[in-house]
Amino acid sequence: MKILLVEDSASMRSYLSNIIENGTDDDVEIVEAANGFEALKTLPHHKFDAILTDINMPDINGLELVSFLKNHPIYKSIPIMVISTESTAEDRKRAAALGVEEYLSKPFEAPELVDKLRRLVGVA
Repeated sequence: MKILLVEDSASMRSYLSNIIENGTDDDVEIVEAANGFEALKTLPHHKFDAILTDINMPDINGLELVSFLKNHPIYKSIPIMVISTESTAEDRKRAAALGVEEYLSKPFEAPELVDKLRRLVGVA
């Protein structure tokens, strides 16, 4: 399973990577991007099974990234999970309207992330 992890905080990227790598039995490769712009530069070089993104990031934020991906013929079928401190019903509704399949609010428990990721890629 190959995952694109888009998060501007290096410590959060490391934390999320550790949870995913240690929490799944699957062979997981995680490609990291510090913002939406880096993610867009990375996309053509890989075939991702899922994308996990924060919302609040510099340059291109997570929702702008989701909007681009879900409107692009090559990337629109990649399942996306938002992991964010933005956790109101309105935030979730806006993300769902853009095509986000899973939403995880920070703070969260590690098993919750693993469960949502497994559902996202269809191995739950």
